[in-house]
Amino acid sequence: MSKQRFFERMEDLGLALTYDDVRLKTGYSEVLPHELSIASKFSRNIPLQIPVVSAAMDTVTEHTLATEMARLGGLGIIHRGLKPELQAAHVAKVKNHLNGLIENPTCVHATDTIESVLNRKEEEELSFHSFPVLDSENRLVGILTHNDFDFCTDTSRSVQEVMTKKVISAAPSTTLAEAFDIMQKSKKKLLPLVDDNGLVAGLYVFSDVERVQSGQSANFNLDARGQLRVGAAIGTGDGALYRAEQLINANVDVLVVDTAHGDSKPVYDTLKAIKDNYTSIDVVAGNISEPESAKRLVDAGADGIKLGQGPGSICTTRIIAGIGSPQVSAVYKCSQITGPAGVPLCADGGLRYSGDITIALGAGAHSVMMGSMLAGTEESPGRRIFLNGRQWKYYRGMGSLSAMIESSSSRERYRQRDLSAERLVPEGVEGMVAYKGVLEDVLFQYVGGLRAGMGYVGAANIQELHEKADFHRITAAGKAESHPHDIQITKETSNYPGSVSNK
Repeated sequence: MSKQRFFERMEDLGLALTYDDVRLKTGYSEVLPHELSIASKFSRNIPLQIPVVSAAMDTVTEHTLATEMARLGGLGIIHRGLKPELQAAHVAKVKNHLNGLIENPTCVHATDTIESVLNRKEEEELSFHSFPVLDSENRLVGILTHNDFDFCTDTSRSVQEVMTKKVISAAPSTTLAEAFDIMQKSKKKLLPLVDDNGLVAGLYVFSDVERVQSGQSANFNLDARGQLRVGAAIGTGDGALYRAEQLINANVDVLVVDTAHGDSKPVYDTLKAIKDNYTSIDVVAGNISEPESAKRLVDAGADGIKLGQGPGSICTTRIIAGIGSPQVSAVYKCSQITGPAGVPLCADGGLRYSGDITIALGAGAHSVMMGSMLAGTEESPGRRIFLNGRQWKYYRGMGSLSAMIESSSSRERYRQRDLSAERLVPEGVEGMVAYKGVLEDVLFQYVGGLRAGMGYVGAANIQELHEKADFHRITAAGKAESHPHDIQITKETSNYPGSVSNK
């Protein structure tokens, strides 16, 4: 039975399926897991080296996790529980973490004191230590380097007294390869780009240029300028347009219109306004779970669609509101609309194990969005909690009562913008997840499971997985058989913690 016939049969029976209801059929394979390509897309123009995107949640994605997501080949979506300016600052931190070319470098003035520069670094959480120095007419007059800071014993001195005055610069048209050659020959780690008027038009940093030139960043998710990619969530209405402007000015790569019900007039109005005003930015819209909704978003010009209404581990939407489709059936049905239109589909929520990623992609998704599976990592926001002999991290849904009370964006996401705290109707909960360790190790296991699954199917890439995937529907007994059984687990593995309830 082909995948199409399988889902048509389920539809005829009035059944909608989720991850625990199905398993992929194995097939003839000529590929080994390490030989596979798992490159994909989040939206029309935003590629992924690995098909994993982090959720726009305040206990999952801020600049630290988004930076690491891009370094590992995925993508982080900065949540919108932050003020627009602060959210834009988080985006800028990701973009400035690694640079082939810094188009708008952070500069200081010659009359500033070293103390004021150090205070600025602390206030803005700047991780770099070198700054172009400008005069009163904003012309380049020097460079303030890490060494200059180290050898300054009196922080009341002016930048002009401490800075390095002999500066090697280049024209704004200098390519990354040309910059690498200049910096090697001059043995300078910074190369400001200066126009004919002496104004700074950009900056190359040697460590980043070398990384790009040597291929060390081959697995990073980089834009055309050699910067890490990052996305950010917005809402709807005038506030969303202001937020979008701030984010675009910070060089965000993709905007996500992030609502609980993406098939609604405010979403379409916001999508149209952004596409009319910013023609070069990709906009992903969601969330939906029905093919008719997918068609309307495709027709409205969405560059990507986010799917999932109520499957998340901290989401109560299906119970409180009584709506939603089990995720695997929703992915398949919506992919029949988005696939022919060339609009990537992101399966958001409901994942528990790495095998669920393979199932979601096999059903037709181009990427998966993770919340709970990335919450609890070292890079996620919040501190570790020690309880009952284990380490935990706080995790909550953006529809939880506390999130809705604290953030107008959360109230807006669930269409309760103007309600008082005592009148809110939560669609999520809050709690703790086990501490998982560093993100790199966590994603290694998830991606390893995906590679193994694709190898069993015989798919050499995501497109082949779409074409070759077929499914068994399993019973409760089949689900029990799929998990370890008739044994007391005495040693957990990182990709299958024995304390997790799976029955």
